[in-house]
Amino acid sequence: MLTFAWLWLLVLLPLPLLIRSKHKQAQSGHLSLPGIESNQAIESTHAKHRQPKLAWILWLLLLSALARPQWLGEPIEIPASGRDLMVAVDLSGSMQIEDMTVNGRKVDRFTLIQHVLGDFIERRQGDRIGLILFADHAYLQAPMTQDRRSVAQFLREAEIGLVGKQTAIGEAIALTVKRFEKLKESNRVLVLLTDGSNNAGNIDPVTAANIAAERNITIYTVGVGAEVMERRTVFGTERVNPSFDLDESQLIELAKMTNGQYFRARNAQELDLIYQEIDKLEPVSRESLNYRPKTELFYLPLGLLAILSFLQVLLPNLQRLRRNSYKGDKAL
Repeated sequence: MLTFAWLWLLVLLPLPLLIRSKHKQAQSGHLSLPGIESNQAIESTHAKHRQPKLAWILWLLLLSALARPQWLGEPIEIPASGRDLMVAVDLSGSMQIEDMTVNGRKVDRFTLIQHVLGDFIERRQGDRIGLILFADHAYLQAPMTQDRRSVAQFLREAEIGLVGKQTAIGEAIALTVKRFEKLKESNRVLVLLTDGSNNAGNIDPVTAANIAAERNITIYTVGVGAEVMERRTVFGTERVNPSFDLDESQLIELAKMTNGQYFRARNAQELDLIYQEIDKLEPVSRESLNYRPKTELFYLPLGLLAILSFLQVLLPNLQRLRRNSYKGDKAL
């Protein structure tokens, strides 16, 4: 269906007539000499006949473009049920340890999270999802929304060290509690991914988890990192545990306090299994919503206006050149 965002602008259509009328009134008040008035009348009559209809077409096209014509598509229903998920991702310095594999290629931990979590976000049709990034402090990167593509884009644009080098788990939980305060009917789920222990921020994780439990927020904690990694030294190759900083006992406690679960993500397959478990959560019913997609069409009258304006200038010049050429040939 065709509609106009600013239809009221079309009331300006008779504006040139009003301006012309005012101009005539101003001219009629001037002193005129005998014989001149009749000449002016004749010239005015000729000018009226010469008034091109094209000028009115151009004016109508300009107003049509300014009124923002739009095409409204068929109504699209937004799912009336879904989950409310907040995802908190650790961006501390240790997330750059390359002990993970994606498609047969060694990558750092955060690249793995971006790869698997990006797919998880894209599958969350009907769910509202938000993104928190934390290191020295926790920051809300994307508020709770059904715009999954924007959340996935924010995740792709994030970088290790963007918000510091340490790990403020308590602040990430507290920020989640604050964001869930205004939601009444909600699953209230936090998925917290980290590869370390709380060593930054002003809030103790256990204190924050107690508040989350009181507000019926379920926390799923995810410990990221391999258990064994080979590295080269001057004495040869040795096997080390790259996840020695991971405080699994605290992550287990935080999940248990909020009736959640703790998961260990040593590779992409384990991380994906965690998201499959979250898929089992019962969606919450919401008020049914729908929207109609809009396609802007202002460029159509604007483009036609540009073409006709160009022709209006070009054609008289071509006619003049043709007449001059004809006179020159006749003179010869």
